[in-house]
Amino acid sequence: MVNESQLLEFMKEIAYKPMTYSELEQHFNITDAAEFKSFLKMLVALEEQGKIIRTRNERFGVPERMNLLRGTVQAHAKGFAFLIPDDSEHPDVYLHANDLKSAMNGDVVLVRITSKSEAGGRMEGEVVRVVQRAITQVVGVLEDHESFAFVMPDDQRINRDIFIPKAKTMGAVTGQKVVVEIVIYPEGRSAAEGEVIEILGHKNDPGVDILSIIRKHQLPEQFPEEVMAEAIAAPEHITEEEIVSQGRRDLRNEVIVTIDGADAKDLDDAVHIKRLDNGNYLLGVHIADVGYYVKERSALDQEALRRGTSVYLVDRVIPMLPHRLSNGICSLNPKVDRLTLSCEMEFEPGTLKQVRHDIFTSVIRTTERMTYADVRRILKADEENPETELKERYADLLDMFKLMEELALGLRRKRMKRGAIDFDFQESKIIVDEQGKPVDIVKRERTIAEQIIEEFMLAANETVAEHFFWLKVPFIYRIHEDPDQEKLQTFMTFAANFGHIVKGKGNSVHPRSLQTLLDKIQGTKEATVISTMMLRSMKQAKYDSQSLGHFGLAAEFYTHFTSPIRRYPDLMIHRVIREVIENGGTLSPQRQDALNAKMQDIAQHASQRERVAVEAERDTDRLKKCEYMLDKVGETFSGIISSVTSFGLFVELENTVEGLIRLGDMHDDYYHFHPDHMILVGERTSRIYRIGDEVEIIVSRVNMNDHTIDFEFTKQSGGGGNYSAARRKRKEDDRPEGPYSKNRGGKGGRQGGGDQRTGRRKNNDFKRGPRTSANTSKESSPWSENEPLVLDFDAYDQEAGHSGEFIRSAENDSYYSNPFDAGVKQKKGSRASTDRSGRGVALGNKRKKKTSESGVFNGGATGSSGNSASANKAKKKKVKAKKSMSAFVRKK
Repeated sequence: MVNESQLLEFMKEIAYKPMTYSELEQHFNITDAAEFKSFLKMLVALEEQGKIIRTRNERFGVPERMNLLRGTVQAHAKGFAFLIPDDSEHPDVYLHANDLKSAMNGDVVLVRITSKSEAGGRMEGEVVRVVQRAITQVVGVLEDHESFAFVMPDDQRINRDIFIPKAKTMGAVTGQKVVVEIVIYPEGRSAAEGEVIEILGHKNDPGVDILSIIRKHQLPEQFPEEVMAEAIAAPEHITEEEIVSQGRRDLRNEVIVTIDGADAKDLDDAVHIKRLDNGNYLLGVHIADVGYYVKERSALDQEALRRGTSVYLVDRVIPMLPHRLSNGICSLNPKVDRLTLSCEMEFEPGTLKQVRHDIFTSVIRTTERMTYADVRRILKADEENPETELKERYADLLDMFKLMEELALGLRRKRMKRGAIDFDFQESKIIVDEQGKPVDIVKRERTIAEQIIEEFMLAANETVAEHFFWLKVPFIYRIHEDPDQEKLQTFMTFAANFGHIVKGKGNSVHPRSLQTLLDKIQGTKEATVISTMMLRSMKQAKYDSQSLGHFGLAAEFYTHFTSPIRRYPDLMIHRVIREVIENGGTLSPQRQDALNAKMQDIAQHASQRERVAVEAERDTDRLKKCEYMLDKVGETFSGIISSVTSFGLFVELENTVEGLIRLGDMHDDYYHFHPDHMILVGERTSRIYRIGDEVEIIVSRVNMNDHTIDFEFTKQSGGGGNYSAARRKRKEDDRPEGPYSKNRGGKGGRQGGGDQRTGRRKNNDFKRGPRTSANTSKESSPWSENEPLVLDFDAYDQEAGHSGEFIRSAENDSYYSNPFDAGVKQKKGSRASTDRSGRGVALGNKRKKKTSESGVFNGGATGSSGNSASANKAKKKKVKAKKSMSAFVRKK
């Protein structure tokens, strides 16, 4: 019988013309009645999923052949959205607010392309049909009125309140957090309508904040009864009959250890190492055989697939599997027998070339449950800190830990030599008390102990990926595609402004060139800004059924094999691995087809669930960091400028808390933003603020509704008038060659502050502020300086599958300004210039242009009248200023 993939491939052929179901029946030679019934069911299912379209004359075809595109909506707080196509090769499509119909963020939709740029790269479209709803429930604060109520959503991407009939409020009162089920979706000017299904409590009640985030992302807290029943039925011990009947290799006499965080309970990986008689290293990586207990298509399996991943919030973990499994029979606890999948690798001592590997089912008994802290103390012990007691306790393991360090550092050197990119961004951990109140924020250390596990997991992931790629069996890979050529070229230009040249051109840049640049700038003032901008130029790592390589790791083959307890792709490939091993290294054609039909869908679903988990984790981090700073308003801290934007400066404190210094709160001068160099320049003092500068700040405001923090400069940092007077006494030869000391910003106008995260304006933000100028044109900066936007920029993960893995995407910053989308040009009259990360302004909007010309400050207007001569003069000044800017930055 024809399967789904065969039908879709047939319809995608160039020669295909839409056929009726009877014509398709004849083409595939379907004669059996039961087979024909199944075929019709498949057609109906594919149509419901939006994978095929049925025309008015009852003919079927794929959307892309009918000027339609299937994908996921990525909405923005300002109303517009982007379609992220299912076809990864297709560029994103901009969707104007009026063209969304009733679609909301995360919905799977069909879109008709309405316009394309001349080069075909930038497209606009309109939603034709919503295939699948992503948002059925919304969390927000209820506002009660006499005969109705409204709920203001926590998710800023839902930019309109939800109407609630009085009879559907469940008695909730103003100020309470509620969960609303959407009954009628928004369309045109009509708001969505819903009904309250759960009252979480007052927004200021303890615990409601985290609970709101859990409900907002629709994270499942409880496991269904049938899932728990299967988990309880799992055995607590392993029998000898199991081991023998499955033909597992017995490694219980080997010295094998786990190395994890002190508070980790789901221990899914263990390692051992030894020196062979020929001088080679033998490294063994042993991963819990979770797939043996979670059977395919069981209730446990279906729930694990739905969740996709474990979610690590500040004060709790929402696991993918019940604790009965993850902390019990599947956890590699010390001195008990556990079933595992093992990958043994042999390396030559000098070149560290892998000369042999073996992947097999096994049974192990770990010798010790080690922590990162203890391993680090053992390896770093010296005369000053001999760690005598610790060494005596683990005397039998000391040589093994030294050998682990030796091999791990060698593997790292080899990986960096081939061109892997290593971003060493600082991460933090928020410590909370029993009531969930944050009491401290500590930095996460990346010590030699973490590096040992990281390198060993990377080696195993690469080995497994390459082994099963050449076996040509269905598999799920972890891929990181080459950077977008335009964004990478923009980054190279940006780095050149600091005097750093990246070898290569466009997409031909090898990751080794980027790592060479990171090594070169290490310890310099511009290291932070260049590292951040490099990261933003890259794409996001994801799962795929095809092996497309991993750019950030400079790896041709890569997968996630090492964490089946907390990631579904790992669990899925464990099943494939064990099945291939048990069937003599191959799969039957029927099994191959069955797995091929679903692997890509599983990969896409896992990528989506991973993104939801990351967003939830960041939301709780921002929330608790704001709560931690609540009682520190008015206190002074030292920090480093982490981002420079057209609306202010972001400063990161030593404890990784980040806040915004708005231009309206910088009273010592009028500042101009230069996106090419990511700096703010004082008009009179020529003072420069750039990423990496050390400053002193005062915590001025903490907004618990939007989870944002505002800082202000201390007088010593340049925030007060005394400092500005001192700066004016600078010697003339210290001034830059450019005309910045002569520039004047626009007269009058209002320095709107607005909401940092959403761009929503608050009444108290429309205060009279200093005159400022972004000093940018439409060609150089397509966003307004007073409208900070949510940035969901692309990223990639460096590691491998251990509990220490974090997705590197500039944590704690949801409102960075991104220079890689500056310079977007559009034809006159185009609706907007935007990018998928959520940045956009109406470049062709005549009303905005008129407002700017009439003297109201709006992102770079330099005059208070509509005089064209003044405008031309200002434009010439900008051009002249831009030409001298590189010399100015170098001199400063």
